[in-house]
Amino acid sequence: MSASRAKAPKLFVLDTNVILHDAGCIRNFEENDVAIPIAVLEELDKFKKGNEDIHFQAREFLRRIDELTGELISDAGASLGEDLGKIRVVLGTPFDERLTASFSEDTIDHRILNTVLHLQATAKQRRVVFLSKDTNLRMKAKSLGIPSQDYTHDKVESLNKLYRGKRTIEGVDETVIGQFYEGMGVVPSRDVIGVERPMPNENFILRNGSRSALASYRASDAAFVRIRKHSAYGISPRNAEQSFALEALTNDDIKLVTLAGTAGTGKTLLALAAALECRRNYRQILLARPIVPLSNKDLGFLPGDIDAKIEPYMQPLYDNLSVIKNELGEEDPAAEKLQKMRETEKLLITPLAYIRGRTLQRIFFIVDEAQNLTPHEVKTIITRAGEGTKIVLTGDIHQIDHPYLDSRSNGISYLIHRMVGQSLYAHITLEKGERSELADLASALL
Repeated sequence: MSASRAKAPKLFVLDTNVILHDAGCIRNFEENDVAIPIAVLEELDKFKKGNEDIHFQAREFLRRIDELTGELISDAGASLGEDLGKIRVVLGTPFDERLTASFSEDTIDHRILNTVLHLQATAKQRRVVFLSKDTNLRMKAKSLGIPSQDYTHDKVESLNKLYRGKRTIEGVDETVIGQFYEGMGVVPSRDVIGVERPMPNENFILRNGSRSALASYRASDAAFVRIRKHSAYGISPRNAEQSFALEALTNDDIKLVTLAGTAGTGKTLLALAAALECRRNYRQILLARPIVPLSNKDLGFLPGDIDAKIEPYMQPLYDNLSVIKNELGEEDPAAEKLQKMRETEKLLITPLAYIRGRTLQRIFFIVDEAQNLTPHEVKTIITRAGEGTKIVLTGDIHQIDHPYLDSRSNGISYLIHRMVGQSLYAHITLEKGERSELADLASALL
């Protein structure tokens, strides 16, 4: 690359899915310019109507560029703001021979690639970069000699650095461990040597040989508080991580909790049991999950009315309710109360899309499979929290069904990364499976 080209502002060409992921993306390119293929505007037109997050993003983006561009968009583009580059819309051109030879169909994706090839040919003094969250389209672009990248503005830097919510500290003074079992089980942080920069509500396994104590850091008192094992609505924690999770879930001072972990670690079950245990503090318990169809079998392919269509997607939540009911026993009054709560909608299971437009006052709100949400969707959910509401998000960041998200760009990873250190927030990554010996074996070997 020539020196002049290296110094020149880059030209980023955006795919439709980048805009649907983040309508405000155009302000994240510093002094570099942004190009929008006319085919992208054509595709955005299909997303103007609807109540899903992608429809909001499409409408918001179109409003923004309309305000920026005024009556006309020149070839030079319109300014994105002070110290920022320019934005312009690029009209279609005759298909490049390489595209015609490689692809038989005239699709929106191929028209976008054709625009990028045209810009490469006409803007030789600048580096043209294609941004898309579609892995396959990026591969097609790279095959055509187009530098291509994912949109990474809201990606966490590294999963290895992602906050896990717990640490194990070896070699803690034995007398300090003894203090946790005396009185209220509160030990000033200055007495616990070896713990560096504890975060609010961070959890610790403090050990000295065979003796250990489970503790959580209470930032308001600059002290560690012992975590005692206790059950919630018939469900008892089976390991230290579950004990940490149940403590955070039932702590009224913690308004936002995230639980991450693989299948079988007890994320949803613990969240539901904690909600039922704390039910008197809340007006309603809401359980929701995003509907992400598998194998292209969306709601339209399923028979029946809307309730019948939704039921298969909500079944894992019903399964967890059944586990709690079985633990209690059929004759237990708490089991009967569980059924009554469902009948009176004190306990309500619903698709996440039905939550839109609501203000959640005194709600214990559990969002399952949150790894299939975008960062913007997570923000939208949490900003709906009214007075007295607690929000719990559970998910496995390595098991994502959304086509344009990955382990570093999904909503729950983004939330963990951004919320670390806040006193209203707690997180724990559950690592040990408790479903069955067979499930653990399959998880490890298959």
